[in-house]
Amino acid sequence: MTEMLKGIAASDGVAVAKAYLLVQPDLSFETVTVEDTKAEEARLDAALEASQDELSLIRAKAVDTLGEEAAAVFDAHLMVLADPEMIGQIKETIRAKQVNAESALKEVTDMFVTLFENMEDNPYMQERAADIRDVAKRVLAHLLGVELPNPATISEESIVIAHDLTPSDTAQLDANFVKAFVTNIGGRTSHSAIMARTLEIAAVLGTNDITERVKNGDIVAVNGITGQVIINPTDEQVAEFKAAGEAYAKQKAEWALLKDAETITADGKHFELAANIGTPKDVEGVNNNGAEAIGLYRTEFLYMDSQDFPTEDEQYEAYKAVLEGMNGKPVVVRTMDIGGDKELPYFDLPKEMNPFLGFRALRISISETGNQMFRTQLRALLRASVHGQLRIMFPMVALVTEFRKAKGILEEEKAKLKAEGVAVSDDIQVGIMIEIPAAAMLADQFAKEVDFFSIGTNDLIQYTMAADRMNEQVSYLYQPYNPSILRLVDRVVKAAHAEGKWAGMCGEMAGDQTAVPLLIGIGLDEFSMSATSVLRTRSLMKKLDTKKMEELAQRALTECATMEEVLELEKEYIDFD
Repeated sequence: MTEMLKGIAASDGVAVAKAYLLVQPDLSFETVTVEDTKAEEARLDAALEASQDELSLIRAKAVDTLGEEAAAVFDAHLMVLADPEMIGQIKETIRAKQVNAESALKEVTDMFVTLFENMEDNPYMQERAADIRDVAKRVLAHLLGVELPNPATISEESIVIAHDLTPSDTAQLDANFVKAFVTNIGGRTSHSAIMARTLEIAAVLGTNDITERVKNGDIVAVNGITGQVIINPTDEQVAEFKAAGEAYAKQKAEWALLKDAETITADGKHFELAANIGTPKDVEGVNNNGAEAIGLYRTEFLYMDSQDFPTEDEQYEAYKAVLEGMNGKPVVVRTMDIGGDKELPYFDLPKEMNPFLGFRALRISISETGNQMFRTQLRALLRASVHGQLRIMFPMVALVTEFRKAKGILEEEKAKLKAEGVAVSDDIQVGIMIEIPAAAMLADQFAKEVDFFSIGTNDLIQYTMAADRMNEQVSYLYQPYNPSILRLVDRVVKAAHAEGKWAGMCGEMAGDQTAVPLLIGIGLDEFSMSATSVLRTRSLMKKLDTKKMEELAQRALTECATMEEVLELEKEYIDFD
C-alpha cells in the first residue's frame, strides 16, 4: 500500500530505491535444557564461522571506505571470535549445564564483560569488554537466525531507514549504493544531516515513525529538497520523483559552471565561500565544489574513528594532508570538540544531566583531565602549520579567561617545538567559535584578543532559544531568522570589524539560501558550509546587490519582532522563484 510521509528536508537530492532497515532486531531467547549437547556445540561452531566470514567482509569494506586504521576495531572482534579460552568455556557450559548454545554464550560472555569492565586501572582491557559485547551480539544473531543490519555491507542501490544514524553509521555508508536515508528523529543540524550533505546523498529526517511503516525491500521514494517520502509509490509517483531528480541534476550542472568563478555579488563585492569538513578525505569534495577555504575542520572525527587517543604523529599526518590538499588556501581547524553527543569509548567522561551544557570541547581541553590530549593536538597542528595557511579555532568559549588559557598553552607548545628545532609557521591566526550567547554579548572584548570569529549558529541558536535542537517537541524554536539571532550575529560582526578582524560563520545557517541575503547585509566576511552548498550559494550571491541587502538587514534588525516578519520583509527584496 502506498503511504506518504513528510519530514525535515536535510540534504538535497532525489532517490527511489529499496529500503534497507538499519534497526536492531529482537535478540531475546529462552534458556532450554538439551540432551544432544554435541548438536548445540555444532550450532555454536556454525554461528562462530558465519560471524567470522561476516566480520572479514565488513573489515575489508571498512578498509576501502575508511582506511586501515579505522578498520582495526574489526581485527579486535575477529580475535575475540578466535579466543580458545572463551569458546572452550561456552562449550563446557553447554555440556555441564545441558543448556542451549544461546544461554551458554550469554552466560560466559556476560562474565567476561563484567570482568574486563571492572579493570579500572587497565583501559585496554576495558575496551575489550565492548568488543566482546559486540561479538556476542553477532554470534547470538546467527544462532537465532536473525540478520544484524550493517550499513557497510550494502551492495545494491538502497535507501537506509533508521531511528537515527550515529556518526560511525554514516561513516560506513557507501554513496555508490546508499542513495538516501530517512530517520525517525533529527533535523537539519544533526550530525547525520551534516554527513549526508558531505556524502552528497539525499536525507529526510524527523519523520517520527518511518521505521515502523517500512519493511526491508519496500520501494521508497525520497525527496531531500521538499522533505517528502513515499513508501511503495505508484508508477506515476516514481516518474514524478525521477523527473524531480533529473531537474535537480540539471540545476547542479549549471552551478558546476561556477566552480572556478569568483564569489562576488551583483555590485562586485567579494565574500569568501568556505567548506566544512570532518576528515582529510573530504578535501576532494571541497576542491571539486570550488570552495575558497576550509572554514571548519571538525577534528573530533579523528578521535571518534580511532580505538585510542590518536598520537601526535597520526594527527600531524591528517592535518598536513588537509593543508597540502588545499594548496595554500586558508584552513580553519577547530580543536577537539568532544562531549555533548560526541563520546569516546576510551575516554571516561562524567555522566551528566545535560551534557550539551556540561564538560565538553575547550572546557575539557584546558582542564587537568584533557590538558595532555590538548597539548598533543596543538603540537601536531603547529608542526603541520608549515604545510599551508593554518588557522586554529577554539570551540565552546564562554569567558575571555578561557581563551587566554588556551592561547597560553598554544604559545607554550610553540616555544617548546622551536626549542627542539622544529619548524613552525609564524603566521597562524587564532580565533574562537562564537556559539555561547555570553561570548556574543562580549564580542567587543574578545575582538581585542582574537584574530577572527566564526559563528557556530547550530549551538548559538539552541542556547539562545533554550531549546535542544534534537528535540522534536521544541524544533519550532530553531529559528535562524529570528531577530534575536540576527542581532547577536550583527553584534559579533560589528565587534570584529571595529578591531580590524574578520568574522565568519560555520553553522548550517551560512549555507541557508534564505539566510545568505541577510548575512550579506549584516556584513559577514566568510560563509562556511557543506561543500555541496558552495556552488548554489555562489550562484545566489551573483544575483544580490550589497546595498539593497544592507537595507534589508537593517530593517530586519530594527523593525521586525518575529521570524515570520523577517521572512515577509525579505520577499520585498528577493524573488526566490
